[in-house]
Amino acid sequence: MKNNQSTENNASLSTDVDQSLLPKTDRTVSGMDYICMWLGDGVNLGNMTLGAGLVVAGVAVMNAYQTFVAALVAIGIISTLFALNDRFGYKTGVPYVIQLRLSFGIKGAVVSSLLRGIPAIVWYGFQSWIGASALNEILKVLSGHTFDNAFICFFILQAIQIGLSMYGFHAVKWVEMIVSIVILSALIYVFYILMAEHSTVIKERWIDTKGTWGIEFFAFIMMFMGNYAAIFLSAADYSRELKKGISDTKRALLYFVPIVIAYGFVLAIGAMLASVTGISNPVVAFPKIVNNDYITVAVSLFIVLGAIAVNMVANIIPPTYVITLLTKLKYRYAVIITGILAGCTFPWILVNEESAKGLGYFILIYSAFLGPIVSILLVDYFILRNQQVNIQELYNSEGVFKGINPGAIIAMLIGAIPALIFVKLAWIIGFVLGGISYYILMKTAFKDSQFYKHNSK
Repeated sequence: MKNNQSTENNASLSTDVDQSLLPKTDRTVSGMDYICMWLGDGVNLGNMTLGAGLVVAGVAVMNAYQTFVAALVAIGIISTLFALNDRFGYKTGVPYVIQLRLSFGIKGAVVSSLLRGIPAIVWYGFQSWIGASALNEILKVLSGHTFDNAFICFFILQAIQIGLSMYGFHAVKWVEMIVSIVILSALIYVFYILMAEHSTVIKERWIDTKGTWGIEFFAFIMMFMGNYAAIFLSAADYSRELKKGISDTKRALLYFVPIVIAYGFVLAIGAMLASVTGISNPVVAFPKIVNNDYITVAVSLFIVLGAIAVNMVANIIPPTYVITLLTKLKYRYAVIITGILAGCTFPWILVNEESAKGLGYFILIYSAFLGPIVSILLVDYFILRNQQVNIQELYNSEGVFKGINPGAIIAMLIGAIPALIFVKLAWIIGFVLGGISYYILMKTAFKDSQFYKHNSK
């Protein structure tokens, strides 16, 4: 029986997965909630660090105009891919880890889900340490500079985030609405301070530099997209929570508008801070710009809230779903394990000055695998299946999706290996080669496999 974008009765589905992985029926996230969610996610200290990474030896490798053109190109592509890949989750209510079974099979989905979950856990730890560093600055001021322990702050912040995440998207919705307002206000203030007091230096070192339209320009687009590659790959995890009745075009705008607003500020402030201070870590750079203790507390609070906001959207729920699927644990226990694993990534090393370049390469390397996966999902769903899916079969461990689809695994590797060789253009190389090779493989070498035969042609 075919299911054309409709949700099956959950009672009839397999019970070998946690309730959190069954098709979503009670959707409470409105369009405005969604905008706030992506505003909160976009104000990302890791992203600000990427903006700061444009400044090398005191001079930016791209000027302001080149930076924003590259950002707009990347955001346009990101929003389009979001609107395409989120359609499956939006129409069916099924999460990403189950969506993967369409192309990779139930066992094959384990590998591809880990490629989404592991980067999210690393970013979870990174963002939490940034937030903990800022929380430490707050407690320093409030204690009269007698307290100074970022590790204690890290554990406090992890406990808060784990507690909030227990409530799933119900907590995400309210946290993001509050945080997005506070964060945008703080960003506007920081932008004003930088322009009012350091405009000459910023103009000389970033705005008016010659920059380049060459490989660094395109590499920045790829890095920008790589930073979002894991998020739009698991777009179904977010769209399944969104209220019904929103067109594909409107959903694309729900991504494009908040990402442009948030990233516009974040990239600019990151580059401006690095131009003025020569420091790529925003947490360390902020106190160099603002010497007033009360202002330091306010800015640090913004950083703490930003870390919580981005983790709640991008870095906690996706790997929690992966752990829930692989271990059969309840959602709340998987949330705790995700938080513990984030601490095991040694984020205090990732934020070091010498680690900034390595973080950029980490993004490019894992995006080499994520590019092929998202193109495989899109080719499979839109071209091979013509958006026709039997949802019950996705939850049937002995059904047509059992085992591994070798066509998807091979296509992923065909896309990823050249992408790893040309790492600065990793995402686009992997995306193009992965999608084309998957289509050819499923039409030729694997045309008799259960995965292709089950496709609606």
